[in-house]
Amino acid sequence: MQNAERWASRASAAPASTHRLASHSIEAFDAIFDVIVVGAGGGGFPTALFSRWLGNSVALVEKDRTVGGTAKKAAFWYWVPNNRPMREAGIEDRKEDCLRYMARLARPENYDPEDANLGLDAWEYEAFSAIYDSASPAAELLHARGALEYRHLPGVTDYWAELPENTAPQGRVLIPAGACESMSDGGKVAIQSMHAAAQRDGVDVRTGLRVQRVILNEAEEVVGIEATDVEGNDVRLGARKAVIFATGGFTHNNDLRKNFLHAPLFGGCAARSNEGDFIHIASPLRAQLRNMNYAWMCPVSLDRLVAGRDDFTGTFSVGGDSMLWVNKQGKRVVNEKLAYNELAQKFFEWDAQLAEYPNLVLVAIWDQRSQDHSASTEYGCLIRPDAAQEGHLISGNTLEELADALARRLETFERLTGQLCLADDFLVNLRDTIQRFNRFAREGVDTDFRRGDRLVEKMFNGAVQNESASPNPTMFPLADSGPYYAALVTGGTLDTKGGPLTNSDGQVLNDSGAPIPGLYGVGNCVASASARAYWAGGGTLGPILAFAYRAANTAHLEPNKALLTEATQA
Repeated sequence: MQNAERWASRASAAPASTHRLASHSIEAFDAIFDVIVVGAGGGGFPTALFSRWLGNSVALVEKDRTVGGTAKKAAFWYWVPNNRPMREAGIEDRKEDCLRYMARLARPENYDPEDANLGLDAWEYEAFSAIYDSASPAAELLHARGALEYRHLPGVTDYWAELPENTAPQGRVLIPAGACESMSDGGKVAIQSMHAAAQRDGVDVRTGLRVQRVILNEAEEVVGIEATDVEGNDVRLGARKAVIFATGGFTHNNDLRKNFLHAPLFGGCAARSNEGDFIHIASPLRAQLRNMNYAWMCPVSLDRLVAGRDDFTGTFSVGGDSMLWVNKQGKRVVNEKLAYNELAQKFFEWDAQLAEYPNLVLVAIWDQRSQDHSASTEYGCLIRPDAAQEGHLISGNTLEELADALARRLETFERLTGQLCLADDFLVNLRDTIQRFNRFAREGVDTDFRRGDRLVEKMFNGAVQNESASPNPTMFPLADSGPYYAALVTGGTLDTKGGPLTNSDGQVLNDSGAPIPGLYGVGNCVASASARAYWAGGGTLGPILAFAYRAANTAHLEPNKALLTEATQA
């Protein structure tokens, strides 16, 4: 609980609101570059590299003491429609079909396949078109320059492969070439590779600088940043062409989460530095905000979330076949093998009859078989060889012992969960639930939640024992005797996806719909047109590479701006 309270207090460290400082001369800048990129993660590094390769002098400024951000912890799959390996293999990925798939998931309530914009707002349609057009050129340039060499995953499926709009359901995912077989270290490989390329090619990488505000000239153009270093000193950097923000979302800003997200989230697994800084910086410039109610979501271990470790990741792959999830009443409420973004939605369902979130915390339960054959350290898996050491494992030799241990663990989170506790009939219902689940497992068909029906569920099933009494590889009967294991699970964010509105070239738009001169945004710090959608693994990073490429190219064409004596700061 101490960590949760600490997170809530961090909003006080947000960048200052608009104010004017005394006039200063060009000499007041500590250094001047053509382009400044803020945020050295999965969006900032490619943006800085693309800008540098166009011949610009580039500074890459990072708030944390180390580079990498959230991307460093990710598998770093990146979703690239119509990528080169697909084309070379003769896999057709037509633009009109790809855009229909993207629109169908992003705005199902507005989707119209006969409309010129597919029922989307113009900015959303243009963003999807830009992703299709630019993700592949971006990936190829990074690959060719040795900054992010990739390998193709032809068998990886999109998360909604079965939708009729998805005519190319496999083959859109690339990963860093040097990632291990499980691909869980892709983020580390990608960041190390891009960092090395940035140093090799002359990008000025500066860490430990928190940007507080942008600097404007007399023409109200963005011409630099003012930051604070780790010792509290002011640092001013000038930008002749543009400042491009790639600072991540607001996962770790409690005030922004509470006021904008629709769900009662406790936090997530984004980098600790993701506190929504760009929202505070861009708002005084009259930037429009969009999609502030959306986030990239996943299940997370409640214990590990509250512990607040820097290496904390979400549960992308829900391992185990003799495993099920139940609510506080001991009843199954969801298909445990759903893709993580969709699975996370279950935690936030509101029961209007009882005036509560009945599934705010769910209990993952598994037996010794799954512990023996499905334990993994990959993708935030709950079933881990070292789960006891990581603090989230709960166990009991019988179901009665397990229920008692669960009740005691839930007591430690009462202040955080609204006094959530197990129902009086939890154990009775749990026995019935297991009996029903085991029947489904033996028959191979989950008639309650259709577990194992879709391709993505098999892809993320995790390691299981080969011998199986079930025709459904995602299900196996729980053992009649213990020991049994459990973990508390809730919903969290990979990161948020709302922020200042940009056009398809990454230019931040003001309240009149015009670009704010010299100001750009890339990645989770700005509004994602994806809205509620999570199209596939890498559906975050692939589009980010596309917009990094487009923002860098558009910023390159900006005329040099006057760094005037009468520069002001906003």
